[in-house]
Amino acid sequence: MPLGNVREISWLRRGACRTSDPDLFFPPAPSPAQEARAKAVCSGCQVLAECRAYALRAGESEGIWGGLTPDERRRLRFPAGWRQRSA
Repeated sequence: MPLGNVREISWLRRGACRTSDPDLFFPPAPSPAQEARAKAVCSGCQVLAECRAYALRAGESEGIWGGLTPDERRRLRFPAGWRQRSA
């Protein structure tokens, strides 16, 4: 998972997830319960906005980033009807 340059991700060291098992955020088989546990960690995170912005900007396609699943990030990046507006 390429994370960009060190300056861009310096916020990562302050993340609430830094002491959590990575499998919580990148599970082999995601479930609603696992997503809820990961999002609970994110909910009180002091760098949630930076994490979310990074994931959207980088196009992260896996895992929970900034309290969002891949599908939730995709919907933010490509809202319904975006193809019609750009045509």
